[in-house]
Amino acid sequence: MMCSNPSAAAAPERNRRRCRLLGYSGWVTASPRWWFGLSLACLGLLVAPGCKPAGPQANRSAGDGDRLEELTAETMVLREVDWPREVRVQGTLYADEVAAIGARVAGRVSKVHVQLGDVVKAGQTLVSLDTDEFELMVSQAEAQWGQARASVGLAKEPDKPIEEWRADLNPENSPPVRQQRAVWNEAKASLERSQRLLAQSAISPGEFGLIEAAASVAEAGYAAAINAVEEKISIIGVRRIEWELARQRLRDATITAPFDGLIQGRLVAPGGFIAAGDAVVTLVRTDPIWFRGLVPERYASKLTTGLPIRVRIESVDQPVEALVTRISPSLDVASRSLAFEARIENDDRRFRSGIFAIADLIIDPQARTLAIPESAIAQFAGSEKVWKLIDGVAREAE
Repeated sequence: MMCSNPSAAAAPERNRRRCRLLGYSGWVTASPRWWFGLSLACLGLLVAPGCKPAGPQANRSAGDGDRLEELTAETMVLREVDWPREVRVQGTLYADEVAAIGARVAGRVSKVHVQLGDVVKAGQTLVSLDTDEFELMVSQAEAQWGQARASVGLAKEPDKPIEEWRADLNPENSPPVRQQRAVWNEAKASLERSQRLLAQSAISPGEFGLIEAAASVAEAGYAAAINAVEEKISIIGVRRIEWELARQRLRDATITAPFDGLIQGRLVAPGGFIAAGDAVVTLVRTDPIWFRGLVPERYASKLTTGLPIRVRIESVDQPVEALVTRISPSLDVASRSLAFEARIENDDRRFRSGIFAIADLIIDPQARTLAIPESAIAQFAGSEKVWKLIDGVAREAE
């Protein structure tokens, strides 16, 4: 039972005091249940009709009616204790990532490598498409690229990066340009000889004009050869990109997992045709897993990241300790509540997404309050009562 005696501040928290109770004698050790039973017994004696004390016992009680007997009861002094303020919320466990893995190219499904619930690693093959058509496209693009290189006299180097071979290309080294350069050099030499012969009057001005025109034509042919080779070099770049795209489509025919996870659903079967973008499997990552809950609007200002939270799941015996990690920037207008998430480590995969959970959110870890043991509270007819010691007299209080 409780004691609120001002002079008891220096006494131990639990001591033994004398409490006066009307109508009873003797020394007892009292507890809340004992007082509660005693009250019921007194009530039965008072309302029993036609009952009167008789004999010596009655005379003795009547004579002692004004005297208060003293009983011994165990008491405690109320003091403030640490009592963190908690809010109980309901929520659900959500996976860290959920992705519908789709195909980047259209094709016919050749093989499905996974089933429901399989654990996969990043890069692991999930579904394979028929690659015959893609392999033909690679061969075609490679042949066209080789043809473009051969037109300017370049060897095929498929493994060399495009930046390197483009830097090595020099139009002056191509056979057509070398040929036109030789013709132009011959025309220039003939023009020089003609100029000397014209100075000696060995040829007529008309013959010199023909030789001079031939030199100009040779120079124009050289410039045209340069332009033609540069155009072919650009075509080589286009063919190279087409070849790389064909190889990329061939690689895309094998659909792989983008991250570690579990197969939540298989959406295709061998023999089926899928279009580009169609989902083939649903992949989820449950490590970590997230508890998502809602707190009422009146607690929104106290909710901050880093607050401790105890998540209780029906299939798990012990609560899971976690911290508030994410908080929504705005309240839900319909429910007037604020959403938050807490990260839960799940490397052993014992928690599954979609599970209902109840969490105790410690909204104020530094809170303090007056507290009494639960055993000191008596319940009767829907009300809770305790005994208070005031000036040495025990009185019942709700």
